[in-house]
Amino acid sequence: MRELCIASLSIGLTWKILQHPKNSAIIRSMKNPVIPAAKDIVIGFAHSAYQVEAEFLSRRKDIATKQATTIQALEAMIPDVDVLVVSGFWRNEFLEKARKLRFIQSISAGTDQYDKALFQAKGLRLASAQGANERAVAEHALSLMLALSRHLHLGRDAQNRQFWRPMIGNPLRREQEQRGRTVVVVGFGRIGQRFGKLARALDCNVIGLRREAVAMPDCADEVFSIDALADILPQADVVVLTCPLTPQTEGLINAETLSLMKPTAHLINVARGKVVDQTALINALRKGVIESAALDVTEEEPLESSSPLWGMPNVIITPHTAGETGRYESNVVDLLEDNLERLWRGEKNLLNQVV
Repeated sequence: MRELCIASLSIGLTWKILQHPKNSAIIRSMKNPVIPAAKDIVIGFAHSAYQVEAEFLSRRKDIATKQATTIQALEAMIPDVDVLVVSGFWRNEFLEKARKLRFIQSISAGTDQYDKALFQAKGLRLASAQGANERAVAEHALSLMLALSRHLHLGRDAQNRQFWRPMIGNPLRREQEQRGRTVVVVGFGRIGQRFGKLARALDCNVIGLRREAVAMPDCADEVFSIDALADILPQADVVVLTCPLTPQTEGLINAETLSLMKPTAHLINVARGKVVDQTALINALRKGVIESAALDVTEEEPLESSSPLWGMPNVIITPHTAGETGRYESNVVDLLEDNLERLWRGEKNLLNQVV
């Protein structure tokens, strides 16, 4: 009986505590979703080309949306949206006008354009589109590797001049087979691992570099810590960059690391432009320190018209299109819908959560 009385008293006291206005508000805030209900929410979509809003509305006609196709239109739209789906248009100063904004679903896998500390301070959630384009980027990197090794860029240049190139006497300067070539993949996450599988299917020797060395026999012959970069680069016939841009990876490929590579080596960058010291790369290409480069990204985008990279015969440039695919909008909306449901349920963890 004594125990029963104590238990009843405890339950009653707990109930009173929870009913106190201050404490009940805390409990409600823990259970309530971060974003408004579907009937009240406004979702903004901002991109110059991707039709993410159209894909979303083909699935959800019960939710109000807004769209911006310019940075200026996004700035005007910011005060009215609860959720924003955006990538390259984002500017951190927009947060000053973002009265209602609670969640950003990035359209891109990379999130270096977002000030994470500021997001945390303001209680904003952020998720990336990691995985939405891993196949596309890996396949693009493979295409660039094949193009360089088979001299497709030189063939197009010769075609434009109506020039039938004679056979090449020096075996090292001819087109190359992929079998037995050593491919070093810097940044062995989803994209890097996917690329590794594709390269191994062509009988390449794949070495992955990542933050921690972990055996990955399905997609790499060997995996090392990124700290081993200087030791591994001299082995590389091809170096493929698929790493995120971080303080540790900015300028990772510079005059010193380029000098460690073979003079017949190819560099492929489908990561971020600032992972490579562009001036050092131009000098290395001019002096024959490495043979060629294929760049989907550059330090400044668009690449300035005065850049010598445009006119270099041993360079292939694609305009940051590695992730583009006809399925991209659908892939992004899959992530968005999943994260909206998580937020409505009041869950703490998001898919591809950044903040």
